[in-house]
Amino acid sequence: MKLILSILCSICIIAVQGQAVRQPIAARYAGLGAYSKNFADVYSFTQNQAALANVKNAAAGVYAERRFLVEELNLYSAVLALPTRSGNFGVQADYFGFKNYNESQIGLAYARNLGSKVDIGVKFNYYSVKIPSYGSASNINFEAGALLHLTDKLHAGFHIFNPTGGKLGKNENEEKLAAAYKVGFGYEASDKFFISSEVVKQEYQPVNVNVGFQYNFLKQFLLRAGIATATSNSFVGVGLTVKQFRLDVAASYHPQLGFTPGILLLFDFGKQKAEAITE
Repeated sequence: MKLILSILCSICIIAVQGQAVRQPIAARYAGLGAYSKNFADVYSFTQNQAALANVKNAAAGVYAERRFLVEELNLYSAVLALPTRSGNFGVQADYFGFKNYNESQIGLAYARNLGSKVDIGVKFNYYSVKIPSYGSASNINFEAGALLHLTDKLHAGFHIFNPTGGKLGKNENEEKLAAAYKVGFGYEASDKFFISSEVVKQEYQPVNVNVGFQYNFLKQFLLRAGIATATSNSFVGVGLTVKQFRLDVAASYHPQLGFTPGILLLFDFGKQKAEAITE
């Protein structure tokens, strides 16, 4: 009963984030730098595809979490970004669940700068849900975003997910994937501190406000924390950067369902080349 309740609550909670696959409970942790330039990383484009345009070097990342400490609610995610002269390309792959129920999604993203003040991006996703006793269903959807760099420190943007609708399977009675819309802002108070907020509206769900910050209190260490108001779900994490690697340990807390631990590993290929040239 506890497992069933956790699955149902997890579906309801993460739905407000506006994605097909269950996003990390601390999804705002992984993509916190989306509304920024200096605090963006390879995972930022998972929240707003336009952030991919600010990735300067080829980079990769993986994230894993155990939702509410329940083994059957594991989530795994991987991303890859490749900058080119024609724009930046990104790949995202996600898996949630266990052998008797799981969801998976793979997406291809593209983003570019439109001058120094505007970035745009789009991502196409193939989403699939499998229940061995009942079969499987899939759907193709897309999402897109834009970022406006109002000043060197103040940034704004919007994001849409699945605006055309779409259902799982070919039958009219199949489940419909909800559309979602986000508007966000980010302010870089200094080269060490950044704060971000966004308003999320998904079909059939109340408005949700996400707020978070990042503080680079030392050259190699950072602190991130935030909250989603719709579910009172808060997250916190610390990150350690060593050369081209960054390792973050994060955790989130839900008042009724408890803790969700997560780990994030980023690899920046460009830093290794820059250090070799310097030496």
